[in-house]
Amino acid sequence: MQAFLRSDLAAECDVSGEAAGVWTDEREAGGCRIFSVQVRDEAAARRVGKPAGRYVTLTCGDVTEMDEATAARVRCALAVEVRDMAARMAGKSIGPGFRVLVAGLGNGRLAADAVGPETVGRLSVTRHIRRQNGALFSTLGLCEIAAVCPGVTGQTGMETVEVVRGAAENVRPDVVVAVDALAAREVTRLCGTVQLSDTGIHPGSGVGNSRKALNAETVGFPVLGLGVPTVVESATLVADAMKKAGVAPDEATLTRALRGGRGYFVAPGQIDLLVPAAATLIAAALEKAFSVI
Repeated sequence: MQAFLRSDLAAECDVSGEAAGVWTDEREAGGCRIFSVQVRDEAAARRVGKPAGRYVTLTCGDVTEMDEATAARVRCALAVEVRDMAARMAGKSIGPGFRVLVAGLGNGRLAADAVGPETVGRLSVTRHIRRQNGALFSTLGLCEIAAVCPGVTGQTGMETVEVVRGAAENVRPDVVVAVDALAAREVTRLCGTVQLSDTGIHPGSGVGNSRKALNAETVGFPVLGLGVPTVVESATLVADAMKKAGVAPDEATLTRALRGGRGYFVAPGQIDLLVPAAATLIAAALEKAFSVI
């Protein structure tokens, strides 16, 4: 049954306890539960099913039900985590000369896959202002921010990594922030959880259409992955419900039942409201994270 419990979230992988090569920590900040996982070596990475690196998961609840005070606390908590991870990855503090490229991954025409493009659409970009009007740039209180929406291969004929790498080669960022939609194991996490990772991101991996990874090796610059789960695979949903109910069917029978037909991905009915709300939260948190005031 474990083979059907697929998730992009490190917090939903087998990281319980202090297993060899894995460190975990849990705390609260800004009304969010913050769960950190550090996968320290390749043996641990194979066991967990995630590349070696650091993962931070913030659980904040339904973004559409937050009042302004709650949203402000969540934005601050997320901004602190983004700022800390970005500075660690870049090996330098964040100031006016710090350069960021935000890549909004996914298909903007499909609500459940539009977290990246929706975030970029709400983000204040400043790179062009610095070049056109240095005096005005100095009053903005933000570091140098550029953004790109690479689309999907079916729209552009290019791999996401090709577009992002090309943009990065021109921008020369200290860090690339790749924003994408993820798949979760638990329905309660959809659009109520944000995962950060210093290992980059695998576009399409959550829906079984994995493309070439975006990471330091493929892009040429450090890549901070920032993802929000928007879907649950149907097989995962069924298998998880059966596991929680204590039902343990024959593995072969379960395989035929769940893999015999087409796979489906389930999104909340209000996904058209959830994704814009999540994107608004992320964009504001990124601006706060890369503030120089």
